[in-house]
Amino acid sequence: MEILKKRENSMNSIQSVVDIAQTLLRREKENTQITPSLIAKKVDVALSLDLGFSGSDVRKAAIEELVRRFSHWIGRDTTLKDDEGHEVWLNASRKKEWRYWPRYQSWIEKKISVNVSDALDNSTDDILGLLEDPNRSGAWDRRGLVVGHVQSGKTANYSGLICKAADAGYKVIIVLAGMHNNLRSQTQIRLEEAFLGYETTSKGDAMKLIGVGNIDSDVAILANCATNRSNNGDFSTRVARQYSISPEQRPWLFVVKKNKTVLDRLLKWIRVHVADATDLSGKRYVSNLPLLVIDDEADHASVDTGEQLFNVDGLPDEEHQPKAINSRIRKILNSFAKSAYVGYTATPFANIFIHRKNTTLGEGPDLFPKSFIINLAASSNYVGPVRLFGSSTPDGRVGALPLMRDISDHLDKSGINGWMPPKHKKEHLPLYGQKDVAPPSLEEAIRAFVLACAVKVCRGKEAEHSSMLVHVTRFNLVQKHVYEQINSILRQMKQRISRSIDHEPILQELERLWLSDFVPTTKEVGTLDSDYGETPTWQEILEVLPDSIADIEVRMINGTAKDALDYVDNQGKGLKVIAIGGDKLARGLTLEGLTVSYFVRTTKMYDTLMQMGRWFGYRPGYLDLCRLYTTNELIDWFGHITDASEELREEFDIMAASGGTPNDYGLKVQSHDVLMVTSPLKMRSAETLYLSYSGSLVQTVALRNEKATLEKNLDAAERMFARMGQPSEYGVSRNRGDEINEWKDSFVWNDVGVDCVCDFLSEFETHPSAQRANSVMLVEFIEKQAEIGELTNWTVALLGGGKGEPYTFSNNLHVNAMPTRSDTKIDGRYSIGVLTDPKDESIDLGYEAWQAALKITQSEWKPDPARNRVSEPTRPSGKALRVVRGKGLGDVKGEPNRGLLLIYPLGKNPSSQIENTKKQNTGIPEDWNKPVMAFAVSFPESDSGVQVEYKVDHLLWEEYGSAD
Repeated sequence: MEILKKRENSMNSIQSVVDIAQTLLRREKENTQITPSLIAKKVDVALSLDLGFSGSDVRKAAIEELVRRFSHWIGRDTTLKDDEGHEVWLNASRKKEWRYWPRYQSWIEKKISVNVSDALDNSTDDILGLLEDPNRSGAWDRRGLVVGHVQSGKTANYSGLICKAADAGYKVIIVLAGMHNNLRSQTQIRLEEAFLGYETTSKGDAMKLIGVGNIDSDVAILANCATNRSNNGDFSTRVARQYSISPEQRPWLFVVKKNKTVLDRLLKWIRVHVADATDLSGKRYVSNLPLLVIDDEADHASVDTGEQLFNVDGLPDEEHQPKAINSRIRKILNSFAKSAYVGYTATPFANIFIHRKNTTLGEGPDLFPKSFIINLAASSNYVGPVRLFGSSTPDGRVGALPLMRDISDHLDKSGINGWMPPKHKKEHLPLYGQKDVAPPSLEEAIRAFVLACAVKVCRGKEAEHSSMLVHVTRFNLVQKHVYEQINSILRQMKQRISRSIDHEPILQELERLWLSDFVPTTKEVGTLDSDYGETPTWQEILEVLPDSIADIEVRMINGTAKDALDYVDNQGKGLKVIAIGGDKLARGLTLEGLTVSYFVRTTKMYDTLMQMGRWFGYRPGYLDLCRLYTTNELIDWFGHITDASEELREEFDIMAASGGTPNDYGLKVQSHDVLMVTSPLKMRSAETLYLSYSGSLVQTVALRNEKATLEKNLDAAERMFARMGQPSEYGVSRNRGDEINEWKDSFVWNDVGVDCVCDFLSEFETHPSAQRANSVMLVEFIEKQAEIGELTNWTVALLGGGKGEPYTFSNNLHVNAMPTRSDTKIDGRYSIGVLTDPKDESIDLGYEAWQAALKITQSEWKPDPARNRVSEPTRPSGKALRVVRGKGLGDVKGEPNRGLLLIYPLGKNPSSQIENTKKQNTGIPEDWNKPVMAFAVSFPESDSGVQVEYKVDHLLWEEYGSAD
């Protein structure tokens, strides 16, 4: 107990020194570069104040913390906006008397750098400025969407926005906080700390100041709150009878679930107790109080999944009945003359599908973010999808952190049965080897968590929370069995280690894992991320292991508020928990200090799968200890989602740079051969998708692998080569200023007719599950474009130059095939990840056009550490190349009539080059010794608006499961 007390005093001293020194450094920041030596000077000033803290350990720890903080930086947000009807209002003079935001900023700077704090200040200013001035007279309505990265600090952003909105004069603030009690309670607690400044209870106990309340507790700014942190602290009938609101009062906060009953209560209370006016139809509404609605996880439950019909004039059916949650949110907004709605999400796929014109008599307009969409940048220490899974290249994924551990023992040899098969019922009994035990991979994951907790103690982080996620099933009964198995493993480890009885085998396993996994991983991650100091010795770990493992608990996350409250209750000593859950963990809920994840849940929706990735976020000082135990297939899927999200953000950045609006932002999400973007219901049509290929790159990354189809596709290529005759160029090279791009062993044909290209695509059999790389739709789109004079003239390139087996096509076209790079065999497909090298899309462009595309790329580029964008690009993006090809730039004229078709012969690696035979030729039939033909089409950017219909079978949708 005495040791813990000393550690707590030491931590408090370090924090005090950091606070004082950071305040001093903030004053220097505008005029002086913050260096380690300057930080050390300011720490010495803080120590010299003789406030009761001293010592070399305190000095060293404070300097290290401040160096870490001031090394962080954050990129710039990107915005699409529509200012129609909007009046610019936010300026410096409006901010002079603010009090909620300044105390929030002071509070967060105890935990984050002033660089990140300043970026948050700018970001929330931008969002608030896009809302309407709460003092503006008359009726107004603003609706926007803020898109952040998963677990990247969206709560901190909307907490800051709430503080500023209250300062500016918004009187009613409603936060829609998920669908479960634990997430609502967690959000309530965070807003108590960030905005209210006091702890809410169901009993009305004496006020306890917390968070910002310890910065400024003046009762004059004490905001009201109609909800509390307890399990039943949501808005209730009893609460509704107690409260009324008048314009002169301080702001009111409501933190509520997305629950029909709760929202009905709130809506009724607003109309009965708050409304002060009546419209011509007799509906009561609020005329004098401006409303701000914050919709956390705005793509979840808020989107109307019913299909609203439109008449021949394009007008919506006003009698349409939206789904329950969507209807109540819209009715609440429609009950205020002055309202602002801001949705927050990391996965905006469902939100961009909301129909722009949807409206009904009772609900008013739908929740499409017509006013603005903002892409938030993340801090440089954020560990997101790109950092974790890397970027896709023709040579495989690069830049991924070495933290993934492949598991397969959750299934038996059949792949459909075993401990936790993909499809199982709620009565499923998880057995491994016919025994009621966990598989070895889960045992190893538990040992990894035990080691990580011990290492954190060695690093002086014993007061910080540590969590392990086990997400393998959505059924509570099955979770209960998993809980018992994990509890048995942990209980046995605790007993043997604490009593030193029969403990040698366990310690041997831990030491083996430490030496074979943790030591080399820490070394590798340390060179990529940050310096974690000296790696502890095994003897040092042994010394802290008994106490460290004794603190670990196993919990089932069942949706109660207690799941969120435990972190707060253990503040200062650190909760160490293995959390077992399903849907309750899938979205929104933050697992503090998440270190080890064991994940085998499957869904095939972009948004749901990404939201399940609780392992993204900030991992200061322990990133090297983090582990993700999952399947190779899920790693592949997460990698593709990463690429899809990056493409979506790149499209967004370019559109924002050209002055686009949210209404311009349509279906720009890369489609996957297996994964669906979002629930078909959220896409508003379970039957038809409308796709445009304008400005996009389409690649056949999933191919048929039956010999008959491979032969058919090879013949299609042969016929096209014969029809085109001799190529215009062989051994292509292009001037790129400081370098020359070369395509050795490659051929280019210019001025190829559209009929030749369409005939090839018609004869080529693409994989049936590929939505965009679908030869039938591609031909339909090209023919529609040709009818209006576009895509009539083509450049075709056959790209060889690989290290695969040589092959000679028609016309004596001799090439070395591109070797198989990252091939996997999934459900009868040959999947290669990425086909096209970025430079290939410029093979038909001269230096001036290439330079113009580079100019576009650099103009829209902004640093974003979450996307590994830290240095200005030196070559154009594929999107910019397509823009220049179609629309031109400056003196470079666009050619929307010219498309680019790239043909790739894929082959097996020569046996002499095969290093890992287990990963070779898993997709190509063993007796197939010819090239596997693949293609990519680079479509020029066009404003023609041509689209093609893609009919979707309802049975296909059903195979993808629930997105929620």
